[in-house]
Amino acid sequence: MEIDRRDFLQIAATLGLLGATGGTNLFAGEAGKERIKKLSFSDIVDFKAKGKATILHICDLHAHLKPLYWREPSTLISAKNLVGTPGFICGESFQKYYGIQPGSLDAYFDTHNDFTELAKKFGKMGGIAHMKPIIDHVKKERGEENVILVDSGDTWQGTAVALKTDGEAIVDAQNYLGVDVMVGHWEFTYGKERVQELIGMLKGDFISQNVIDNDPFSDEFEELIFPPYSIQEIGGAKIGIIGQSFPFTSTANPKKFTEGWSFALRHETLQEYVNELRNEKKVDAVVVLSHDGFSVDQELAKKVTGVDFILSGHTHDPSPEPIIVNDTVIIISGSHGKYISRLDLDIKDKKVAGYSYKLIPVASNLIPADKAGEELIEKWYKPYNKELNEVLGTTKGLLYKRDTFYSTFDSLIGMAIQDEMKCDINFNPGYRWGTTVLPGDDILKDNVYEMTAITYPEVYTFDLKGKVIAKLMEDIADNVFNANPLLQQGGDMSRITGASYSITISAPSGKRISDFMIGGKPIDMEKTYRVSSWGGNLQNVGENLDKKAIRPVYEVVSDYIRRQKVIDIPMESNVKILDMDCGCPVEGAKCS
Repeated sequence: MEIDRRDFLQIAATLGLLGATGGTNLFAGEAGKERIKKLSFSDIVDFKAKGKATILHICDLHAHLKPLYWREPSTLISAKNLVGTPGFICGESFQKYYGIQPGSLDAYFDTHNDFTELAKKFGKMGGIAHMKPIIDHVKKERGEENVILVDSGDTWQGTAVALKTDGEAIVDAQNYLGVDVMVGHWEFTYGKERVQELIGMLKGDFISQNVIDNDPFSDEFEELIFPPYSIQEIGGAKIGIIGQSFPFTSTANPKKFTEGWSFALRHETLQEYVNELRNEKKVDAVVVLSHDGFSVDQELAKKVTGVDFILSGHTHDPSPEPIIVNDTVIIISGSHGKYISRLDLDIKDKKVAGYSYKLIPVASNLIPADKAGEELIEKWYKPYNKELNEVLGTTKGLLYKRDTFYSTFDSLIGMAIQDEMKCDINFNPGYRWGTTVLPGDDILKDNVYEMTAITYPEVYTFDLKGKVIAKLMEDIADNVFNANPLLQQGGDMSRITGASYSITISAPSGKRISDFMIGGKPIDMEKTYRVSSWGGNLQNVGENLDKKAIRPVYEVVSDYIRRQKVIDIPMESNVKILDMDCGCPVEGAKCS
């Protein structure tokens, strides 16, 4: 199977999303502003249809019902064998790889380059009331019976309204959008009972072939927690969709939420379900709806045969074009509601004869909001508006989340914890979800929740030996920079405040970190340090836990911003990379 790249580029160039010639900024000056104004909803959804069946794909919404600003990473550092591969490219390299014109709508959505300036031109991204018109347009064009909407998970968590309604507001939004099938990851942090309750509210199917009961016989008898697959009939074809939830859920998140359930990649059983769908259920196409991560799914495609498409999630990558591994087509649809992927299938003689694909940017300013979506948002936000709309302060610079080692919003969180807890060092998780606040804008309480809204938000303060801290950092580095994608859990490096270090990415496991300084002095392996952390289980290995100081991180950060009033965070990393440039391969700025 091949994507018609010529058609893809022709359509994109017509929209002004790609440049006809390299180095020409189509959106520069007054003429550029006029071109922006001329972009319309019709331009956004323009597509060369193929066949009769259509799959719409979303992933990693992280509960963002409203439009937002979301800046893509300016650093994506990886093991050397992965440098420059899809999933580890960003910025100018991303633009060159996919032929994206600087200054275009695609450049704004897909990269960090000129983000603040382009944000002022193009406005916010995503929002369910702006996603729905795209979905409705495709269903009207193709026939509702010929279209399904699938969701790769990380949908129920990430905002205040999700946290305060225990996920119910987000399931309501999924039903409004018309989600037919989904898998999960952060969904499980509501706990097993609540997950089952929310699945009961969902009008679509929740599937996972890789979540089983962890009793001694479950491997033999495959005591699945959820149905392993869903068969959808669209466009006169039977599409078998196998669910793949996040295989590292019980290690990446506290085990208490999923006690008794076992998560793993389980590629052997995945192959069995592929065979079952083809040989017994006689499907015309096999799709894996995945939350493994983009790089992991590329490896998975090398191990499992007979899969036509993998619709990936978890690592938040946008894929302007699919990648093909051993005849399996892999796409991933970004994050935060910024995109909807459209995949048209041409089914002939009980197999996929061709396909057409487009990553559709949900450009909120160019897509009229659906009234029902706006009403749904108002319904769920109304009880909390007074709290969430509180102006805590303002920011001088850009507050953003994504980068391999450092971000300004993470630095703000770390400074707030340091100020209140009076710790020597604090750990801030390398989550890939959050929000972006533009320079000069107000920081709302809602923005703080967007960075911290988890079901275990407590900041803990305790004692750790220097050698434990050093070992912890090596373990985290081994996860993030492992040369084997199957051993990566898909997060960025944990952020630390009160400390600095150097790192050699290509060094052996356990020997990457050097020049580790805490409080401006070399780390003392035998010294006891006062440590604060949130978003994990680190407090369980510490001593002298200060129970009186435990507070939700969003309250700690909110109080700090109120006190400071004006936030000014420098874009200066506390990490130095010794063996490669920090930035976006092939070219990028130094980290230090």
